[in-house]
Amino acid sequence: MDLISLAKNPVPGGAFVGEMPGYDGRIMRFARWGATRGPRRGTVCLFQGRGEYIEKYFEVISDLRRRGFAVATFDWRGQGGSSRALPNPFKGHVWDFAEYDKDVARFMKDVVLPDCPPPFIALAHSMGGAIMLRNAGQRGSWFERMILLAPMIAIDSRKAGYPDWAVRTYAETACLVGLGSAYVPGGNDLAAERQAFESNELTSDKERFMRNKSVLEVAPNLGLGSATVGWLRAAYRATARLRESDFAARVEVPMLLLAAGNDRIVSTRAIEEFGVRLKIGTHILLPGSRHEILQEVDPIRQRFWAAFDAYLGVTEAAA
Repeated sequence: MDLISLAKNPVPGGAFVGEMPGYDGRIMRFARWGATRGPRRGTVCLFQGRGEYIEKYFEVISDLRRRGFAVATFDWRGQGGSSRALPNPFKGHVWDFAEYDKDVARFMKDVVLPDCPPPFIALAHSMGGAIMLRNAGQRGSWFERMILLAPMIAIDSRKAGYPDWAVRTYAETACLVGLGSAYVPGGNDLAAERQAFESNELTSDKERFMRNKSVLEVAPNLGLGSATVGWLRAAYRATARLRESDFAARVEVPMLLLAAGNDRIVSTRAIEEFGVRLKIGTHILLPGSRHEILQEVDPIRQRFWAAFDAYLGVTEAAA
């Protein structure tokens, strides 16, 4: 359960790394850090996207700590340094997003509430953003605010070459006939960041892409391949709920949504439409950004951090 440290991606100092049981006893890897600069502003709980891992966010964690935030994060079940669901550890699998919801509850109760200073801010990417939206639609959320980057409100189905209804029908039918643990068509064991930079849809920043690739070259067990049909079905069910006509109006946690202008993983249009319907939130489009806003080139990241600082009232320099 140690963190992997590389010369170009060192572990931020003062890390506390541990294990926690998920809702069903599966082991989850977590890590937390204190702030490195005052004034102390509480704790940012960092929730990753599908296939990600704690090491990918070392730069972001350092950026947050310099702003006066403690940081707590964990690897979702089935990825990173947490327990995998299937005999093939590279299959990205879950049967229902409710599993993620219950793991968030364990993380908050076992890791964050006992040892991290309030208030709690959620910073979530992609799949993590969808899970946080599910949390925000319920009463009793732990979070004072949420900042969601390219949240998965709808999957961009252009790459599949079929309309959403056809992809969802396929996933439902395949699961019914026992193929839920199989890869989606064309899926394989290769993590996105083990592929060539030139064909990637995650970021236009080659240096950051290669940095993440280096982590997986040293620790390939942290990587995750394609999704299973079961995960795809669960994702379509979860996102359909988020797009129900009254869902955005039920959200009770103030939030900032950031959409990537060149996203081909999730639907930018769905994020913008959701943002318009929010009663206590707003959204910003970052032109030129691919899916992973926090892994993007410096000008895009700077626009993100300017929005983050303005939203949370961070006025001190964080150089």
